[in-house]
Amino acid sequence: MKHATIRRLALGVGLLFMWAIALAQAQLGSAAALQAKYDAVQSQFEGNVFGRPLVLESTEASGQLSGDIFAVLSHPFDKVSASLSRPAVWCDVLMLHLNTKHCVVRDREGGKMLAVSVGRKFDQPLSEAQRVDFVWQSPTTSADYLSARLNADKGPLSTRDYRIELEATPLANGKTFIHLGYAYAYGVAARIAMQGYLSTIGSDKVGFTATGKDSAGQPNYVGGVRGVVERNTMRYYLAIDAYMDAPTQLAQRFATWFDSTERYARQLHEVEREDYLTMKQNEYKRLANP
Repeated sequence: MKHATIRRLALGVGLLFMWAIALAQAQLGSAAALQAKYDAVQSQFEGNVFGRPLVLESTEASGQLSGDIFAVLSHPFDKVSASLSRPAVWCDVLMLHLNTKHCVVRDREGGKMLAVSVGRKFDQPLSEAQRVDFVWQSPTTSADYLSARLNADKGPLSTRDYRIELEATPLANGKTFIHLGYAYAYGVAARIAMQGYLSTIGSDKVGFTATGKDSAGQPNYVGGVRGVVERNTMRYYLAIDAYMDAPTQLAQRFATWFDSTERYARQLHEVEREDYLTMKQNEYKRLANP
């Protein structure tokens, strides 16, 4: 296979796996279970690599990639629940990601779906993007618990069984504890393409989990597909946080998300700030003028 062909394949699968979603743990399922998880992980909130109350977990199993994030949002539960129980808000969240080019809520038999297009990390025609249709599951809401889910049976290449899941519960300090999970399965075609991506343009990408230290005493971070999952787990958490910070101020939301990712530039930097802001402004104009 010629180098140019390998590079095109790597770029294509890179955007897919950078955008694709992974779910490691089963849904905790209740406010009590989520509170128990908060009690179990809060000792890891202080002095961590993130500089915020957040725990990130990732795994790689046969045919699956997975990740979970447990974090505290500095927003009251009633506002978090009212926002993230609506499918249109999830389009706003997903659109903050570099590779999400378009997202619209559509009616389907028995409910709603999110038609999502993913592509490269710069402006491009929608005809060059790839489509993933997520079924919106009716959320579970109560005075102290939110569960929202999206799922897609299939995606590009041989990927399948996509899941996005959020759980939330209020904390006594007026903030909100969340569990954000992602999952997808993949087959031979996606595995081969991912190997091409990781051996070329993705070879120097890392995640957040330290696997040891180098000769200079600096941490070595996990790479490969676990690194992909960890980077995107953080990107989507930051997207949720940015939306809650600016639910109606679009320009502020873009700036907040980008500036937050730059706190972790070793893992998350991909484009320059003005390029990102211009790209997202153009993509939202396209949403308004389909």
